[in-house]
Amino acid sequence: MSTKIPTAIDAAATIVRDYFSSPIRSLLSWVTPLAEQLAAVERRGPLTRAKVDALVRPYALETLALPDVPVYGAGFIAAIDLLSDARSHLAWWQGAERRQLVLASQSVNKENIDYSALEWYRVPMSTGDPHVAGPYVDYLCSDEYTITIAAPAEVDGARIGVAGLDLLVSAVERDLTPKFAALGHEVTLTNGVGRVVVSTDPRCATGDSIRGSRLEGLPRVACEGVALDVIVEMS
Repeated sequence: MSTKIPTAIDAAATIVRDYFSSPIRSLLSWVTPLAEQLAAVERRGPLTRAKVDALVRPYALETLALPDVPVYGAGFIAAIDLLSDARSHLAWWQGAERRQLVLASQSVNKENIDYSALEWYRVPMSTGDPHVAGPYVDYLCSDEYTITIAAPAEVDGARIGVAGLDLLVSAVERDLTPKFAALGHEVTLTNGVGRVVVSTDPRCATGDSIRGSRLEGLPRVACEGVALDVIVEMS
């Protein structure tokens, strides 16, 4: 039996909020302690990739082990020119084996990548707030449709990078689709610019734009604390 549309919309938004609040809380629990540790290390000498990696690793592995969300990758992305031995650096662990990502081994162009314009870095660095970015194909890490959640790290008011984690959209879809389906209506989760994240409607694929579609005229309800919206259709 389906629920009434207003009730279903509220329920869908709550499902999304509850699902993403856990990984956001996880990042917020360690981004400040990490920033303080990085500042303490820098007071004793220049920050290097090795020093950053040593500090980030336990936090990243702890995040990868979150029991209620399928985190694919986690770590810290340093601000451009923060380190003494690299212009940019991702201290990042990912996958079932929780191995450290080594970008230089994949492409000579990735070692010095400028990620300052990418949404998952740019938005938290400019706003000072955690941010949910995606879906997008993550050519840096997984080469799959990905959602990245990131939170800025600050030292004395200066933002020195972001703590982040990746969720594969395929895993998010497995988790959220049954919960949406139980509401008895077609539910579509979109990002802030109207691209589909996941949907119970087989006509909607990840990455599709709702612009010009039948969904464009339907109410989009923001999910509190998450830069995502839900659309619920009559069934």
